[in-house]
Amino acid sequence: MSKRAVLEVIALDVEDAVAAQAGGADRLELVTDMAADGLTPAAATVTAIRAAVDIPVRVMLRLADGFAAGAVERLAAAACEMREAGAEEFVLGFLDADGQVDLTAVERVAGELEGCRWTFHRAIDHAADRDALRKQLADFPGLDTYLTAGSAEGVDSGLAVLCAEAGRRGEPGYGQQLLVGGGLRLEHVPGLLDEGVDAFHIGGAARPEGWAGPVSAEAVRRWRGVLGD
Repeated sequence: MSKRAVLEVIALDVEDAVAAQAGGADRLELVTDMAADGLTPAAATVTAIRAAVDIPVRVMLRLADGFAAGAVERLAAAACEMREAGAEEFVLGFLDADGQVDLTAVERVAGELEGCRWTFHRAIDHAADRDALRKQLADFPGLDTYLTAGSAEGVDSGLAVLCAEAGRRGEPGYGQQLLVGGGLRLEHVPGLLDEGVDAFHIGGAARPEGWAGPVSAEAVRRWRGVLGD
């Protein structure tokens, strides 16, 4: 029997989290301010969601739009605050001005996580050399997932890259789970499953009313059905 594919849903608040879990989500990515593509949420939201659902919650560590780390000490403080609020899993990823991984920032922030599991987010899709980035982070403590569309433009443009990376699992830098998201649509899923992709990330696709409206348990359930129960 094949392993059930992971479905991660973006949540902004408790209502989203409860609906996502009801629809069959395996995990949440908790953020605020989707106009800036998702920033670190309030600590109170983390605490409330941890109390409301029992699926894993990955909390975004990002203080401003874009992929520069910005104030690294503020990020480190945010990581501490999120952990104190009950967060146990995280999402982060920083690039320098040349599109290289900002190792100083990643090391400083991940150091505050003390081995907690985390996702390197779609900054990889904006990196100058994604293969080099993966190899630099190959054995980084806690890093178990890359959230990627295969392209800065989204999954439509990145399918070939996603399929190629799925085929490299086990190589140095490719041991982490490939979590596909960013313009992902239901029609992409069967082909990606065939290539061995086993984790999917949705945001707007779970919200029939757009980002102004809540997560729909029914929309999540539809994805869960396509991915398999």
